Amino acid sequence: MRDVGASVVAVVVDYHADLVLVACVDSLFSNDLRHVVVVENGDAGSVPATLLDRGVVVVSPGVNLGYGGGVNRGVAVAPPSEFILVSNPDIIVHDHAVDALVAYLEEHSDVALVGPEVRRPDGTVYPSRRDFPNVWLAGLHAVLEPLWAKNPATARYRSTKADGVVDWVSGACFLVRRDAFEAVGGFDERYFMFAEEMALCWAMRERGFLVAGTSTAVVTHLEGVSRARAPRAMLIAHHRSALRFEVQTARGWRRAMLPLATMVLSVRLVLELLARPRR
Repeated sequence: MRDVGASVVAVVVDYHADLVLVACVDSLFSNDLRHVVVVENGDAGSVPATLLDRGVVVVSPGVNLGYGGGVNRGVAVAPPSEFILVSNPDIIVHDHAVDALVAYLEEHSDVALVGPEVRRPDGTVYPSRRDFPNVWLAGLHAVLEPLWAKNPATARYRSTKADGVVDWVSGACFLVRRDAFEAVGGFDERYFMFAEEMALCWAMRERGFLVAGTSTAVVTHLEGVSRARAPRAMLIAHHRSALRFEVQTARGWRRAMLPLATMVLSVRLVLELLARPRR
């Protein structure tokens, strides 16, 4: 049986997840990992002190770097490794999941980044593998979803993809070859929150690396534990990042559609802000 502890280092970006973070780290240690780096994007001292006693390396940048920036900082101080496991703090990694992700990359030399099957706490599968958004499908989803959650465009946009090569996978949890991650410069830190994994997978594919998902590895995502502290700010960040990705990746005729994309995302943001009371 392979020694994942010798080849994998985990980087977890925390923002006041508290005991949920502890459960995440427990699940990583249960997968035989020996090196876990936690980046403290929240207030200084917000990471439970018990993790320090267990050998977890805590990086405290003193400012919220955002998700991608936090991962980059964690990777920078992590010990040498062949693979990096990137995780939200509200992820529970099921037994043998890391081993399965490593096995997938070892068996598919052309794949640089692989995501597990992501399940919600009720056991249903979250659509964590997706195509890069196109103007029409993503636009219809953006406008209709706040008003009609089960509309056909959203159902198709969020449909579960089969195992194998996909455009991008959720940044909540994935395993990536360290040399490929460093070759593309890590996460694009212009994305503070949301769409940073899309941008990373786009950069990977632009450099000839493939991205995949596999159901041989399973994690449970509690979803929104950190996001709940600032829901309106997260909504704004979400829509800003979606527009940034479209501006960054639009080619040919799609560039002429950028004003429309801006309008659609602005309408969706207003609808969602109106539906969410101030706190």
